[in-house]
Amino acid sequence: MRSSLTRRGLLAAGSGLAAAAALPALSGCSSLFASDSDPDTLVVHTQLGTTATGSPTYLAAVDRFRKENPGLKVKNLINGDDLGQVYETSRLARKEADVVMVNLYDKTLTWTDVDATVDVKGYLDDWGLRERVLPAALSAWTDDKGRLRAFPYFATNWPVAYNRALLDKAGVDAIPTTGDHLMAAAKKLRAKGIAPVTVGGNDWTGQKLLAQIIQTFLTEDEARHAYSTGDFGSRGARAGIEYFTMLRDAGVFADKAQGLTSDIMSTQYNTQAAAAQSAMSSALAKVPADVARHTEVGGWPLAEGAAHDRPTIIRAFTLIGFWISPNGVHKIEHVEKFLRFMYRADTVSRFVTESGRDMALRTDTVSKDFPLVGAAQRLGSTVSEVLLPDVYVPPAATQPLITATSTSFTRGTSPAKVRAALESAYRSA
Repeated sequence: MRSSLTRRGLLAAGSGLAAAAALPALSGCSSLFASDSDPDTLVVHTQLGTTATGSPTYLAAVDRFRKENPGLKVKNLINGDDLGQVYETSRLARKEADVVMVNLYDKTLTWTDVDATVDVKGYLDDWGLRERVLPAALSAWTDDKGRLRAFPYFATNWPVAYNRALLDKAGVDAIPTTGDHLMAAAKKLRAKGIAPVTVGGNDWTGQKLLAQIIQTFLTEDEARHAYSTGDFGSRGARAGIEYFTMLRDAGVFADKAQGLTSDIMSTQYNTQAAAAQSAMSSALAKVPADVARHTEVGGWPLAEGAAHDRPTIIRAFTLIGFWISPNGVHKIEHVEKFLRFMYRADTVSRFVTESGRDMALRTDTVSKDFPLVGAAQRLGSTVSEVLLPDVYVPPAATQPLITATSTSFTRGTSPAKVRAALESAYRSA
């Protein structure tokens, strides 16, 4: 049996926490230390509860759960992007929540290894919930030691959204499927004062699009190697970087993309200031109806010699899962009731119909109110899938890669400098 989590162990795992005195600011939560001594209170640490897509549906689900289980209280601790750090701080004090709802990315990659959370595979089987989960989701959430990190829940499709009305206005006859078509379209759009492709070049959205474009010339195994090791020196990786810089310097991306964020990206697309965006399901769900009517979804255009034969998208099953903490093990009967409820077909269906979420669980429910989410699901064999790099990038390299992304989106940065910036992000990993 491994030793339980210690402060040294967690810090060594790359959590990057400062001393407990330097606590992060909290958003919409009642307490940093979430543990509740009341044995009939289940504490859930979640990213749902503010503006995150699916928050109203989640809060309504919790209310229904409370009504169905009158002797069991549920206390929500709500954080945004800082949830990982807040949870780790509370775990060091042994005051962590019982259940954590967060994605598999950055800090969370180490949690099972350092006993911050527990392997849930046995619970999934004992509770008879395995058949509710898509096989691809089970694979994505299982680590290289065969441990299931969390109960999978949200998934995503990540295509490119194209505003057909703006393309028509600029005289672009078809959705671009090649780099040459995309560069020609960008020139026409700019002539009409329209930004071609908006992207958060200063945050995670830019990092994902950059990774997607680099994978144009990489097989799945080659991409896995590049993002696991930080070795971007292969012929395919170098060709992908060169393809990216060619598109960038041809004006494909919005002006000053290196300083834009995901919020600015969404605003530019949703107000029709930009003709395209690389948008995950949660962003597609927020496209206004008057813009959605003119939007088509597809893949990222290819270049000659690509490793793929169709435009690419990202599909991922690691957006949100239910992690069980060591404290949660002490309340496992309550955790079981909660997860059985959240896995119930009617609960899952409401996330689809009310919030437009893609699910990592089996469901036949289709939402009519989020047409772009449904359109992305139907792309099927018309696109090729590339890897979401999140589960392969070492946690210590995650934030440095964002800095490298901003450098990469700065026009004029040479392919060699882009490669150097990417590889340098791994030096502390």
